[in-house]
Amino acid sequence: MRIVVTGATGLVGRPLVQLLDDRGVEVRAVARSSGIAVDLAEPEALAPALEGADALFVHPRAVGASAGKVLALANEFGVRRVVVLSAINVDDDPAHQPSRLNGDRNKEVEEAVVVGGLPWVAVRSSTFAANVIGMFGAQIRGGDVVRAPYGDFAEAPIHEADLAAVIAEALLNEEFDGRRLRVTGPQSLTHEQQVAVIGEVLGRPLTFQEVPPQLAAKGLVAHGLREEFVTALMARYERGAGQPAEVTDEVEGILGRPARTLADWVADHAAVFRV
Repeated sequence: MRIVVTGATGLVGRPLVQLLDDRGVEVRAVARSSGIAVDLAEPEALAPALEGADALFVHPRAVGASAGKVLALANEFGVRRVVVLSAINVDDDPAHQPSRLNGDRNKEVEEAVVVGGLPWVAVRSSTFAANVIGMFGAQIRGGDVVRAPYGDFAEAPIHEADLAAVIAEALLNEEFDGRRLRVTGPQSLTHEQQVAVIGEVLGRPLTFQEVPPQLAAKGLVAHGLREEFVTALMARYERGAGQPAEVTDEVEGILGRPARTLADWVADHAAVFRV
């Protein structure tokens, strides 16, 4: 079996390529710098990778506005199944999706796959556990006090290895065709609880200190984030404060084992929190 993986060197693509390779699949890894170097702003360059391929993984950040052309090429070359990575909040009001201000087009890419004429699966993911690096990493490397807004805002972080494993199953098994799989981590954890988990795994007395959103926003902008994005992010936190995050059992149902916890992720990546 031959599978084309776009975004092959990214957070999800890298473990996905390894999982497929371990299962004896011929993987054609596509990225701007990989075994097959392709700039998907010119999707025609993907043609050599698609020739003879059985399935295609579409990463929305990799294909972007070229999604429709990529699907047309996949049809032309006889690809039999397409799996797209999407987001669990993809049906929310676009104004409530801060990542769109950073260029994400999950909705448009998922729709291009759904109407692209091939059997498809959409894997709608919750927030990545790796996001705790951007949220808390620098502060944890610098001390034991973590300052952040909205301590009671909750998410269900998913380990990238679990996400990759779900995508691999969707690529290899037609039983998932036509489904939108809502995959999450196994726990709804507030910002404060996430910091506590990290501290427990690292064996450090981390303390969470809530700060006013206006102060947090100024700090994020000062560190280089766009003001529009930060404003949308704070609004998202405010809307969801005090509410549990959605938790599904899709990962366990598909993989036949419990989803990895945030503690598991921290143990796997403890080095990122050390100076």
